[in-house]
Amino acid sequence: MIKVNLLPHRQLRRAERQREFGLMASLVAIAVAAILFVSWSYIKAQIEAQQARNQRLQDEMVRLDEEIAVIGSLKEQIQHVLERKQIVEGLQSDRNQAVQILDELARQLPEGVTLKSIKQLGDEIEIKGAADTNARIATLVHNLSESSFMHSPNLVEIRATSNQQEQKQYEFVLKVSLKQEPAVENQDKGKQSPASPKG
Repeated sequence: MIKVNLLPHRQLRRAERQREFGLMASLVAIAVAAILFVSWSYIKAQIEAQQARNQRLQDEMVRLDEEIAVIGSLKEQIQHVLERKQIVEGLQSDRNQAVQILDELARQLPEGVTLKSIKQLGDEIEIKGAADTNARIATLVHNLSESSFMHSPNLVEIRATSNQQEQKQYEFVLKVSLKQEPAVENQDKGKQSPASPKG
């Protein structure tokens, strides 16, 4: 009977299987490492792209903040210019007011009445003067009430005095308000007249 020793054959078979297992394990490790490297590279690229987008957004926000600050300063400058314009327009509209007041008082002043002081307080004028009779003062009040430039005369005080010639006089304090509507209408007419067509 022939005896065959299979031990070396089994050892060779086992060694071959171990080599195959090691090779498979190496291939799996390489594949896992490749997958991990690709995943890490992809995630890193996504993070860098997101960081770049965030940086662009931050830069844009800084630029917008600067533009908003510039716009705010421009609004303040525009407001100052408008305020100055209103002041200039007010001065232009009121520059002839003193002349108009004196002219109107000269027209409405009756004989026998002397004015001592004229003071303007906003839209109100305080007139101090003297007259030889109460009737003259009443005439002045009546004339001012029918004036096209003034209205609502109010006789604040009246008292009898004597001058240096021992003549009796009546000193008075009178307040009267200025009308604003005619001035506005005249300004509107003045603005519209240049644009009116010529016949």
